[in-house]
Amino acid sequence: MMQFVDLLFGQGSDLAPWQMAARALVVFFLALVMIRASGRRSFGQHSPFDACITVLLGAVLSRAVVGASPFWSTMAAGAALVVTHRLVALASMRWPRFEGLVNGHEITLVRNGEMDEDAMRHALVSRKDLDQAMRQQAKGAPLDEVERAVLERDGKLSILKRRT
Repeated sequence: MMQFVDLLFGQGSDLAPWQMAARALVVFFLALVMIRASGRRSFGQHSPFDACITVLLGAVLSRAVVGASPFWSTMAAGAALVVTHRLVALASMRWPRFEGLVNGHEITLVRNGEMDEDAMRHALVSRKDLDQAMRQQAKGAPLDEVERAVLERDGKLSILKRRT
């Protein structure tokens, strides 16, 4: 049996094309299981916290496909990342202060038509970035018609127009 597994998956980084293909298929299905275990938020929220698991999991699991690291050790590292992501997400739900550390806070850039220059500087948002968001979300409304503009935790700008 072990000879068959060695023939199918190979050892080390000197792999035949079919061995890499076999590894890729196994990694695909194991990654799918890991992503499902991680939860929907890992690919839906797009916060820095969630981006970390996406990038790291891809980087770690790719090593198993190309044979750069031992196959099962790499799968264990991927599983450890997924479990850590899940635990941090659960802790974030339970403790708001911890969630603030992990995901950050929204930043109000405009309030009642007045730009907050300090907040814009702190958030590294230029006037052109704000203008673009106003064109896209507020149909190009002038600044004095904006009740609130917020840089959300996921990096998107939200514009709320004043009610008329």
